[in-house]
Amino acid sequence: MSTADRLPRLLALVPYLMSHPGAQVPEVAKIFGLSEKQLIDDLQLVWMCGLPGHTPGDLIDVSWDGGEIVIDNADTIARPLRLGVDEASALLVALRLLAEMPEFGERDALARVIAKLEQAAGEGAAAVSSQVAVEVDAAPDALPSVNEALRRRRRLSLRYYVPGRDEITPREVDPMRLVVVDGRPYLSGWCYRAEAVRLFRLDRMLSVDVLDVPADPPAGAVPDEVTPGVFRPSPTDELVELELTAAGRWVSEYYPCERVEELGEGRVRVALRARERGWVVRLALRLGDTGRVVSPPSLAESVRAAATAALNRYESVS
Repeated sequence: MSTADRLPRLLALVPYLMSHPGAQVPEVAKIFGLSEKQLIDDLQLVWMCGLPGHTPGDLIDVSWDGGEIVIDNADTIARPLRLGVDEASALLVALRLLAEMPEFGERDALARVIAKLEQAAGEGAAAVSSQVAVEVDAAPDALPSVNEALRRRRRLSLRYYVPGRDEITPREVDPMRLVVVDGRPYLSGWCYRAEAVRLFRLDRMLSVDVLDVPADPPAGAVPDEVTPGVFRPSPTDELVELELTAAGRWVSEYYPCERVEELGEGRVRVALRARERGWVVRLALRLGDTGRVVSPPSLAESVRAAATAALNRYESVS
């Protein structure tokens, strides 16, 4: 029997035994649909479980001499595992987002899982999660075209907006997979323009055409790992220093920084890598008086020039 089957049973078995002192091996085995040997195997495993430390005082104490099961030192899991409203709501929202993904093929099974979870979680969690609209944010025709290319294993021709350079570039991409990061869908694929695997945000695809060309990424191409986040700076990218007030220090938490120095009163100085200066200029304008570029000086001057130009345009139309 797999670990996936056994773990939930053990989590239910211990609370049952705690609430039924003196239970007999045959009756417990019947209740859990096990043979007596399987139940004894489970009890032997329970005997080796407990809190970190693994000393005799940390482990669950269980015995079944004479067929009567006696369990002690298991108060930490004396009740069956239950999700709180926040936990159940977050799980339901995530499952509904998964149902929106075009490559997910087990929608009937997922619908049953959602229904069972809503029933188990109660009205509170179901009401909270039902108030969240789950939609995949993408250009109008991007999602069906990307889905078709993935299904048929065909190359894509894109007109893709690159915000860091504020330009639209043509791309030919062999699609590899569709992922969601921070609620936004991305296509991971081999880009012939970059000659590397790249991530493409679907809502930045201005046009998408499925080509009658088989997708054939190089043998060594591996889809991007998105667990650490989408933005992964290179050591060759320009090192930028910013000073942030308490209201702007979210930058140090949102972007990977090489150095974070506390300046007191909630202020910090951070050093991070920037592949494109335009991105830093827009970040600085977004920060306003909650942050400023310290170095390099030429980048700080670019920010001042962009801010001055924006103010001049504003004054000319006001």
